[in-house]
Amino acid sequence: MDRGSVVILLVIAIPSFKLMYYMDRAPHADMTLKVTGHQWNWTYTYPDQSNISFLSVGLSDDDAAKAGKPRLLAVDNPVVVPINTTIRILVTGTDVLHSWYMPALGVQEYAVIGRVNEAWMLIDKPGVYYGECNQICGNNHPFMPIEVHAVSKEDFAKWVEDAKKKFAHDEAPAPVRVASGVAQ
Repeated sequence: MDRGSVVILLVIAIPSFKLMYYMDRAPHADMTLKVTGHQWNWTYTYPDQSNISFLSVGLSDDDAAKAGKPRLLAVDNPVVVPINTTIRILVTGTDVLHSWYMPALGVQEYAVIGRVNEAWMLIDKPGVYYGECNQICGNNHPFMPIEVHAVSKEDFAKWVEDAKKKFAHDEAPAPVRVASGVAQ
């Protein structure tokens, strides 16, 4: 390779690396959502909303059917976020490698013990979005769904007030172990 080719590659590479670094950051996020992966459920914390924190566990097949929700995707406590809001997502883990994977929202971030990884999302349409842990994290890996409800800012404010009461506690909830997709 001649010198000219090397110079061209460097001219392209240096700004590209900088762009890749800033692409995963939300420098002007309107809110933060902390996601913690456990075998085999998620804990969600809203630091900007009085540190609301709750555990989210996949519903059993019977409970999902009764609720009219999709099998292996529905949860007991879904994430609720406002639309048209830049949301910083901080992802970590407590035991093994997990991945918070929301394909419809363009987000995949690994939950690694002792590390906080950052991603962001901006949802422009209200609706229910589903995802899953896509890292094989143990025998109940298929029972680790993610459910996100995107709502208007007004509905989110109402949810926050209700969630402060529903999830009131002194500490973050302890992870719940599941067997065959049913919380114990």
